[in-house]
Amino acid sequence: MDLSFSKLKLNGFKSFVDQTEFDIFPGLTGIVGPNGCGKSNLLEAIRWVMGENRPSSLRGVGMEEVIFDGAGSRSSKNYAEVSIEVERENILSKDIKNKVKTEIVRRVTRNLGSTYRVDGTISRLKDIQMIFADASTGAHSPSLVQQGQITELINSNPKSRRLLLEE
Repeated sequence: MDLSFSKLKLNGFKSFVDQTEFDIFPGLTGIVGPNGCGKSNLLEAIRWVMGENRPSSLRGVGMEEVIFDGAGSRSSKNYAEVSIEVERENILSKDIKNKVKTEIVRRVTRNLGSTYRVDGTISRLKDIQMIFADASTGAHSPSLVQQGQITELINSNPKSRRLLLEE
């Protein structure tokens, strides 16, 4: 199944205290900016909304650490929410195909845990994982290149580089 990201919205997720929206255009997307501007937080937001549940892979100890915790004159938030809009191929028959937009939302609220929604309907983590599994991707997809992986690839020996690329 063909699946592509078209929009990412963050609100209260790590350093993105205010609602922030990114349009994602077809093709290869890279994030460029100075140290400390939130590049890694964007990738973590994508992995998180896709169902990542290991706080350590989000550079934290507990899942609530993704909620903006306050800084300077900005007070902390009580929740973090990430929404990703994906376009999926909808096969109506063997001759008729079209693209369908689906919005997947994950929200974590202090002391209440996470909730998921697909197109506004409350969903389970398993439902979210199945959307991405059908497209052979997910929170642990090798196509989501994390901080340090490019350096690791460049500095690795040929055998290690091959293993990384095959993964």
